[in-house]
Amino acid sequence: MLFEDTICALATPPGTGALGIIRVSGKNSISLVNSVFKGKNLNEVPSHTVHYGFIKDENETIDEVMVSVFLAPKTFTAENLVEISCHGSQYIEQQILSLLLKKGCRLALAGEFTQRAFLNGRIDLSQAEAIADLISAENKASHDMALSQMRGGFSSLLKELRVELLDLASLLELELDFSEEDVEFADRSQLVQLMDKILGVINPLIESFSYGNALKNGVPVTILGKPNAGKSTLLNALLQEERAIVSDIAGTTRDTIEESLVINGIQFRFIDTAGLRETEDQIEAIGVAKALEKAKEASIILYLADVTELNWEEIKSDLIKFQREDVSIIVCLTKLDKNSKFTVSEIPDDILQRYTVLMVSVKQNPDLLELKENMYSYIESQKSTSQTIVTNVRHVNALIRARESLLLCKEGLQNGLSSELIAIDLRRALEALGEIVGQVSNDELLGNIFGKFCIGK
Repeated sequence: MLFEDTICALATPPGTGALGIIRVSGKNSISLVNSVFKGKNLNEVPSHTVHYGFIKDENETIDEVMVSVFLAPKTFTAENLVEISCHGSQYIEQQILSLLLKKGCRLALAGEFTQRAFLNGRIDLSQAEAIADLISAENKASHDMALSQMRGGFSSLLKELRVELLDLASLLELELDFSEEDVEFADRSQLVQLMDKILGVINPLIESFSYGNALKNGVPVTILGKPNAGKSTLLNALLQEERAIVSDIAGTTRDTIEESLVINGIQFRFIDTAGLRETEDQIEAIGVAKALEKAKEASIILYLADVTELNWEEIKSDLIKFQREDVSIIVCLTKLDKNSKFTVSEIPDDILQRYTVLMVSVKQNPDLLELKENMYSYIESQKSTSQTIVTNVRHVNALIRARESLLLCKEGLQNGLSSELIAIDLRRALEALGEIVGQVSNDELLGNIFGKFCIGK
């Protein structure tokens, strides 16, 4: 599906820089750029070559450039594609774009280059989304996952699943053609085994989303505790900078403070909150309410308790409020330098059995290695058995729908339902898996996905 029109856009960030790159794609892109380029005849050069020359508007020279030529189909869009490397002046970039528009180009829509790559069969939909993830990756973990998906690891796995399901569907459809003869072309017990095999792949993929989403968007870590428990001091120590105001006055932190830190390639998003207490101060009360909201969103909660003012019953009451199956609560005992007599034996057994308890002294251990290692280990423990990690909400929702349909299909096989009814659920499972890679899609879905890209991508 090659497009007739030629599109152009700035592929580098807007603003002043050393270089700017203008991308042009379409059947006539090479001849169109050649009409404004003074150097070699671009219509006669080999693919994947770079050429020196000038961009000219009739007799006026706009810039000295390098032009890269890529011939279809071995290009990103699977169309003829040209990239103009010019000087990174906003004026120069706009002059070249205006000249290309005058010659017959149109400005590309958001994500249109990648959309053309998808529609022309160069990549599938999950790979297109991985490109956007790769561009926005802020740490090694999210970069590695996006790169793996862009290379088609996830797509290959889904295609294998679809092939097996299609084999099953073809047997059931064949039975429908001979429904009057009441013929069965496949042993039902073998089909149930096939369902179990496919579900054995889909279930770990769904389970991997929690881990993958945390790596992609950063792990939310909420720092909680009573006023003056050392929350802001801990945040500053983790970041190695004076990010939050530290004061002996209770209630200094009234709003949430959010900062990120990468630990062993994984991004953790720390949220410092207002101290937990009853207060008549209206602004501080809003801060406490925000702290409780952030606790609900956290994957890890660091609950700080000052060893000079321990009230274990009050601490237990707080911790119970924050307990969830999908959160790790680390009780951090602080200000150990002010109570040198404190020992582990003073910690109630039920606290030690239910939560991770760490001695956290910023003065004695400023690098906080034990705390960092504990957080990192918890996230790593969330990995599923699947080698492929799902990071996209759209993908996991489609996998959940596929699983639901396959479970109904399996139940129908076990209960002796007709091939016609089983085939309906099987088709729904195939459609759900097809949505992920774009074998089943609609204009609204594509518009939503590619509209999130930058213009030049």
